[in-house]
Amino acid sequence: MHTSENYGAHMGAARELSVPIYNTIIGVVLLIGFIINAVTVHFFAGCLVTLPILPLIFGYFVVCFAGMLMSFISDNPLISFIGYLLVVIPCGAILAVGIDRIEASTIAHAALVTAILVTIMLMASYIWPNFFAGLGRVLFACLTTVIIVELVAIIFFRYYMPSIWDYLVVALFCCYIGYDWVEAQRKYRSLDNAIDSCTGLYLDIINIFLRLVSASSRSKSSK
Repeated sequence: MHTSENYGAHMGAARELSVPIYNTIIGVVLLIGFIINAVTVHFFAGCLVTLPILPLIFGYFVVCFAGMLMSFISDNPLISFIGYLLVVIPCGAILAVGIDRIEASTIAHAALVTAILVTIMLMASYIWPNFFAGLGRVLFACLTTVIIVELVAIIFFRYYMPSIWDYLVVALFCCYIGYDWVEAQRKYRSLDNAIDSCTGLYLDIINIFLRLVSASSRSKSSK
């Protein structure tokens, strides 16, 4: 990931953007990702749900990881954007499978709550930037714990997790939004860094949405 320090050497090669333009680019790139996801879910869900789930998940991780590497390593905005798309497109496939047969009202409610939570966390990161900047190690430790717990649940318990678990993960990724936004604002404001910042924020938002859908559908099925 690029930092403001290591980007200082490239200040002559990449013009620094104003704060409004820099943040607008982040918003537009994120919106492009969500539009691609919406199109994928609407037009391709029928064929994607017929694919074997394990190869689909494996392909998701491989392509997504390759995209993140391309985005974070490259100083070229075009290559970084292609890397971002390599994260967005497989996420769209997972979304299509994950929300298949979920009621439209549940999906709409989860999308609305996600938008509200993202707005709140962005505002909080503006008010308390130093607090969120200091959460990096704690958030990474929590995310590692989540991954380990869910791997154990998949292997031994067929992924049975209570709804409260989804809400805890939502809280984790809400904190990640604050952290990733503060990190984005502390970078040198280049076009490439704006695109790079979108990858982490996009994954934060998608994870919140999926967890809210999961929690809502579990609550309805238990009634």
